[in-house]
Amino acid sequence: MPADLERAAAIIAAGGLVGMPTETVYGLAANALDAQAVLRVFLAKGRPRFDPLIVHVADAEQAWSVAVPSARARALGRRFWPGPLSLVLPRHACVPDAVTSGLETVAVRCPAHPLARALIQRCGVPLAAPSANLFGRLSPTTAAAVREQLGERVELVLDGGPCQVGIESTVLRPDPQPLILRPGGVSREELIAELDEPVLIADRSARAASLPLISPGLLASHYAPRTPLMLKAIGEPWPEVGQAAILSWRGEDLPTAARRIEVLSPEGDLAQAATGLFAALRRLDACGAAVIVAECVPEHGLGVGINDRLQRAAGLG
Repeated sequence: MPADLERAAAIIAAGGLVGMPTETVYGLAANALDAQAVLRVFLAKGRPRFDPLIVHVADAEQAWSVAVPSARARALGRRFWPGPLSLVLPRHACVPDAVTSGLETVAVRCPAHPLARALIQRCGVPLAAPSANLFGRLSPTTAAAVREQLGERVELVLDGGPCQVGIESTVLRPDPQPLILRPGGVSREELIAELDEPVLIADRSARAASLPLISPGLLASHYAPRTPLMLKAIGEPWPEVGQAAILSWRGEDLPTAARRIEVLSPEGDLAQAATGLFAALRRLDACGAAVIVAECVPEHGLGVGINDRLQRAAGLG
């Protein structure tokens, strides 16, 4: 692995792209301070330029070299970094417009995966790293999934094993009032407990109403399989759609006929469900069904982030 790290760091230094494991999903990493390298990220993913990128750092000290911290931001960094929380803060002048889509704020986080932090440290620069997938498609949670989607568009993929969280980071604007722009790996309840004040969630219908977007991950249709996806609430009957592919929360009251069934967590564990979400959707997408029917999960804790991904996979975000 040290040899792979050296090669990855050399690719980044030359303006290239590297598939990087994090605890959330795999990222497509480039030097965040190199505007031309950042533009390669947008081209490789087919990502629109109005959708800003998250900058990944090795620690809080490096974070404050690209973003201006507030008292809330410092407190949240101490509590949740390394971890799946991205903070939207005023940017320093060293951050190129390409990263922020021209905005005066930047999203920054310190990933918990040791290989990601080792790469950032070896590179000596923060890394812009959106999910390592084609734009709008399912986020990859294994190195193989990165290679399958991006192929030769990425010079190297570091294999850090399956991602442990499985959904993207929570994106939070901490000031002037804490506002969750994208639910994810840190729950609203955890944020409220740390800050001891209300934490709002941005209204789904309004947060992507203007461009450029105020943070990454706000588009209404995103994280989507190629197969059309429809949702059902817990307790509702499964719709009569023939040989559908089924994504079930706990595997209860399953339809009698299905092309394939994936169960997120028979034990009702939201962390387990989050970890396996994108991999399960990827398998269902490959089974040849005409439609995927996905059951929503309880709307609390990590369930808010899981349901957010399901709603946007169905184009309802």
